[in-house]
Amino acid sequence: MRADYVIVGAGSAGCAIAYRLSEAGHSVIVIEHGGTDWGPFIQMPAALSYPMNMPRYDWGFRSEPEPNLGGRPMAVPRGKVIGGSSSINGMVYVRGHARDFDHWAEAGAAGWGYGDVLPYFRRMECWHDNGHGGDPAWRGADGPMHVTRGPRANPLYQAFVDAGQQAGYELTPDYNGEKQEGFGPMEQTVWRGRRWSAANAYLRPALKRPNCRLVNALARKVQIAEGRATGVEVQRRGQVEVIAANREVILAASAINSPKLLMLSGVGPGAHLSELGIPVIADRPGVGQNLQDHLEVYIQYASKQPITLYRYWNIFGKALIGAQWLFTRTGLGASNQFESAAFIRSTAGVEYPDIQYHFLPLAVRYDGKVAAEGHGFQAHVGPMRSPSRGAVTLRSADPAHPPKIFFNYMSTDQDWTDFRRCIRLTREIFAQPAFEPFVKHEIQPGDRSQSDDEIDAFIREHAESAYHPCGTCKMGSADDPMAVVDPETRVIGVEGLRVADSSIFPRITNGNLNAPSIMTGEKASDHILGRAPLPSANDEPWIHPNWREAQR
Repeated sequence: MRADYVIVGAGSAGCAIAYRLSEAGHSVIVIEHGGTDWGPFIQMPAALSYPMNMPRYDWGFRSEPEPNLGGRPMAVPRGKVIGGSSSINGMVYVRGHARDFDHWAEAGAAGWGYGDVLPYFRRMECWHDNGHGGDPAWRGADGPMHVTRGPRANPLYQAFVDAGQQAGYELTPDYNGEKQEGFGPMEQTVWRGRRWSAANAYLRPALKRPNCRLVNALARKVQIAEGRATGVEVQRRGQVEVIAANREVILAASAINSPKLLMLSGVGPGAHLSELGIPVIADRPGVGQNLQDHLEVYIQYASKQPITLYRYWNIFGKALIGAQWLFTRTGLGASNQFESAAFIRSTAGVEYPDIQYHFLPLAVRYDGKVAAEGHGFQAHVGPMRSPSRGAVTLRSADPAHPPKIFFNYMSTDQDWTDFRRCIRLTREIFAQPAFEPFVKHEIQPGDRSQSDDEIDAFIREHAESAYHPCGTCKMGSADDPMAVVDPETRVIGVEGLRVADSSIFPRITNGNLNAPSIMTGEKASDHILGRAPLPSANDEPWIHPNWREAQR
């Protein structure tokens, strides 16, 4: 079996690459270990907590015990299904801040500044404002990726935005447009009531072409001969075989599996590979390093009024929502329920937002367990640019074994300072007049958590991953010893091999990573095809005029 291009991973970036390469007339094989995304648990937006906890759709990774979070091992869900994590995520759509990408360029990823990536965000999007306003000039209108906004019918969504304004923060009609900073509507990858994953947007149309094929198999390693990638060794139906690449192999297997595959193939930290008996083909010490993520806590309040989603949190309510969605693709089942958002700066002197909020009109954990208090609501909040760095390393040379994942969360004083500030600023927002008709009392952290030590104890026990791992195959200049790929996504030291997914992010972006991961696939496809990049944009983002002196 062979094709011009062999892509490992049918996730956010891999699906986009398969679409663009096959569109250009090349033969493409996409290797995906997971199976179909058929079924209501994936396609129904409100059921988002289910697929993430189902072994059928999730790799089921766990981190090593995290010493700064009380020794807790953390869940690290990654999509094992067509669409990858875009098929099991929360469907929240955030491009990232302009300055995130400018930082990439300054860090050695030349050609990946905001002006360079904005045209690709436009190319991938088909944006719908759903009557809530926005920034049409900054958005795409005819791309494969439908981006919408929920109906925002529950009064709590507007209360959250009003409270932000009352606390002195900016409003933004479109955090994915000119102005990220402020409170406003949240966007979602939902279209006509269905999860609009990368599989729906890109892979299914690509597979309708005769030159694109999906192969269900476990990738074991990249075959490299005389310094050039020639194919991918896979296990399929109990047999080991090789899928050959005429031109290139492209890894788009996630920030966990892409570095794992590189190391299994002999590309990575030489000493680590030698310990495991893996012949070193390219000694790249950065492979698996630079692991980053977003941590968050859920600040929960009991509601005075029975208007939250809790009224549906029973077998009859869920059945009703499910039936309406199944037959009409409408109702509460047709939204992820994250319909208001905010991005704010933690303190004066921070140039652009470093705190993100998701607001939800229900007090619930990500695994679907509701607070015992009954009616309630919550804000997910956490710092965007933690200085902590972890690593993905091999547990063994056996491709069937999961890698060792160590995030090293909360390992600096700045992490604790930033997180305390997040919690105190959130309490101030919920204390505004807009929430007076709704706030009964604080569920968590609770009134007893006031001092630094008490807040730290809450963080240690309750901080959860936002499931945004990235950075483990860092993109940078070819002379950067810790860079894994160059700015054209080529693996440094091996011909015919690229990595294009969230693992190549030099630094984590603001917000959820699905949108920048798809953008990475879109832009990488032009590099792979040898095309000139889309013309750079000149749009300047809004930056708070008094950011040096004022927090808001």
